[in-house]
Amino acid sequence: MSQETVHELILRRYEKLKELYERGVEPFGEKFTASHRAQEILDGFEELEGKEVSVTGRIMTMRGHGKAGFANLQDESGQVQIYARLDDLGEEVYACYSLLDIGDIIGVKGKVFKTRRGEVTVSITEFELLSKSLRPLPEKWHGLKDVELRYRQRYLDLIVNPEVKKVFIQRSKIIHSIREFLNQEGYLEVETPTMHTITGGASARPFITHHNTLNMNLYLRIATELHLKRLLVGGFDRVYELGRIFRNEGISTKHNPEFTSIEVYKANADYHDMMALTENLIAHVAEKVFGTLQITYQGTELDLTPPWPRMTMLEAIHKYAGFDFNLITTNEECLKLARKHKLEVYNDTVRGEVINLFFEHFVERHLTQPMFIMDYPLEVSPLAKRKKDDPDFTYRFEAFMAGSEIANAFTELNDPVDQRERFKKQVEKRAAGDEEAHMMDEDFITALEYGMPPAGGLGIGIDRLVMLLTDSPSIRDVLLFPTLRPREDTSGS
Repeated sequence: MSQETVHELILRRYEKLKELYERGVEPFGEKFTASHRAQEILDGFEELEGKEVSVTGRIMTMRGHGKAGFANLQDESGQVQIYARLDDLGEEVYACYSLLDIGDIIGVKGKVFKTRRGEVTVSITEFELLSKSLRPLPEKWHGLKDVELRYRQRYLDLIVNPEVKKVFIQRSKIIHSIREFLNQEGYLEVETPTMHTITGGASARPFITHHNTLNMNLYLRIATELHLKRLLVGGFDRVYELGRIFRNEGISTKHNPEFTSIEVYKANADYHDMMALTENLIAHVAEKVFGTLQITYQGTELDLTPPWPRMTMLEAIHKYAGFDFNLITTNEECLKLARKHKLEVYNDTVRGEVINLFFEHFVERHLTQPMFIMDYPLEVSPLAKRKKDDPDFTYRFEAFMAGSEIANAFTELNDPVDQRERFKKQVEKRAAGDEEAHMMDEDFITALEYGMPPAGGLGIGIDRLVMLLTDSPSIRDVLLFPTLRPREDTSGS
């Protein structure tokens, strides 16, 4: 549909708006109480045949001319056909009905019957105009196919693409079932600050805002970890928080600057307990929402049945990339190998960071079936406890599926002396220009000095999990309003 045609249609609708006012019709009506939803009328035809019902919805199609016509009304449950006749409505009301357009929201009353073609229909005797649509919906057969326009005008996407609405209904059910599982396991849902005086809990660049009264900068949170651990110090044994996280980073099919995560902490637990929690939680969600542990993501079948395989990072690099870092032990050897394979390293890059780079570059894409990758290098795990038998590595894992990380977890570091030293190294990296490095958080150190019990912690990216479970190729497909660059043209046409 050309811009010129759209403009002409809009003008015509404004003319109809004026005519409705002249006829004494309020085009933006009051509350209308429906007795049934569209799908309920379809499903309950045997009981409802010949009886009067009321239903409200948006007109999606209109057919017929002259003294009678059909239309399809769409509400959240689906669509039902309505039938309007001059003889039933009367001349004045039918004249107003003739001023309706596709996209208008109306409420109708009438009797249920079946047409000769067998379609359940409401033969209307009354109607109310609830909201006049002054812009035409996208054409039925061409639809709303422009991907960016779909994201920018999600309200149109939801109207004309029923499968999109289904994804967001499933997202809501996924989040509900996550809470259900954790609540049944005795976890307490809590809320911690969204604005932090010190950024921490993850390696990420924060968004900065300013508090005028206190005349100080604040950071939108990049993680909930450090506040939730403070609650373990305070005596809570099992806590979780599900909420928005903000990271000032790039946008891609897997990243949005504003996203949803859940973090879970359990006292007297370790990363093995968190592995069991992760696989059982996701299996519960899949079974509850989709009724199966076998799902398909972008043509690949995934089996979510616990237990999931476990492999150390070094084992995974050796298996999928052929590099044995048990034999490559010095920083110099690691840097030489990284440069040979054109990985971005610097003179101060150390062995643990190189190992992580090799994993990300050569291994992640091979991790199709659900799998836990364990024992991450110390240098990339500033909040995880060191392994007793190999202090260059930590009790940390990430869960992968379809080549994407969906969860990150540790046996939590509860030694305040060790934590302070790791923060110091992060501060040095930050001073050298790494904007994603941690800051020194003295209050968190103070909390650890009072004593935090041994604990396991887990973080799951809700958006990526929803992507996988709903077979959505982009994170924008599971965010109602993803972050987009503003358009120059803000007319909305």
